[in-house]
Amino acid sequence: MSTEGDYDCIVIGAGVQGSFTAYQLAKKKQRTLLLEQFVLPHTRGSSHGQTRIIRKAYDQDYYTVMMEECYRLWAQLEEEASVKLVRQTGLLVMGPENSSQYQAVKNTLQKNRVPMVILPPEEFSKHIPNVNLSEGDGALVDTTAGVLFADRALRAVQGQFLKLGGIIKDGQKVSDIKPGALVTVMASGGVYRAKNLVLTAGSWTNGMLSYIGLQLPLKVLKINVCYWKEKVPGSYNVQQRFPAFLQVECPEGKHHIYGLPSNEYPGLMKVCYHAGSETHPDMRDRQSDRSDIDILKRYLTRCFPGLDPEPAVVESCMYTVTPDEDFVLDCHPIHNNIVIGAGFSGHGFKFGPLIGKLLCELSLGEVPSYDLSPFRIRRFPEHLKPSL
Repeated sequence: MSTEGDYDCIVIGAGVQGSFTAYQLAKKKQRTLLLEQFVLPHTRGSSHGQTRIIRKAYDQDYYTVMMEECYRLWAQLEEEASVKLVRQTGLLVMGPENSSQYQAVKNTLQKNRVPMVILPPEEFSKHIPNVNLSEGDGALVDTTAGVLFADRALRAVQGQFLKLGGIIKDGQKVSDIKPGALVTVMASGGVYRAKNLVLTAGSWTNGMLSYIGLQLPLKVLKINVCYWKEKVPGSYNVQQRFPAFLQVECPEGKHHIYGLPSNEYPGLMKVCYHAGSETHPDMRDRQSDRSDIDILKRYLTRCFPGLDPEPAVVESCMYTVTPDEDFVLDCHPIHNNIVIGAGFSGHGFKFGPLIGKLLCELSLGEVPSYDLSPFRIRRFPEHLKPSL
């Protein structure tokens, strides 16, 4: 591929979505440049860390449908890169039996014939030791779900992109974007031009969009990623077949609580609150709110008695959240050779391979493989500038 500045496509942002988009473009024989503002690897965005949950358990049907192909694409990358990226553990979903959200997850799994097990309350402790099921809660297990090895996945897809002839330039902070038949990107390391541009800039998306006359209702949240020590080593270990879990509608907080079995840090279980405090992506470390940790402490004391109710390790991540928590996958309203992938709202990593495919299709002017109407920019008409 040319390194002189002209490409078929430039992708801005080398997180999971941008990396998979670049990989898909390179597979289509597109001369592709992947730009990243930080030196790789880094922990400043939303794609770092050792693990994520992978699941089909959703209350929206379209996500469950999309996940079917995601599993195949993850398996394809595993084979291509000769690396293990997914470990099947199952996902325990708990929530008030009669609540709309719990029932929606259950119905979506049943409708799409996803293998699952419903755990009656009287048998719950036999199957899931060391967890107290809240009175009135139902419980089911999405048996297809598991743990996705995130850092390893990012290295794998970037490695495959490079093998296909793609170019990654890190340490490239973008300072301007000029639309046109050839899009011009000015960055700290040079000026680059391409027929097409894909923006996958995560929490920095609106900064990039300001150069091309667009803003989206994206809120950036700092998430405290917490690890809790097992009182008895192995109680919640992946080796003991303990599943990942998702708690919906609990009395401690308004948002989901989710966790992964102890694995990445020996003896520590990852449990997080699916919300955080608003921040600026360049100043996230000034955000010191720990109210989410207080919610987790109360929940774990009540429901996970085998964990020390003080976090042993607290790391951080960022969510870039849309008002409806659905993604943005669309072309710019005026410049159709500029494609935007944004607002993954803390649940987008598992979709990375498919999002890369969809953004590639949009960039090449192909008919998308899925109905993208839930992800269109026009659902936020009040946020489009008058000039658009």
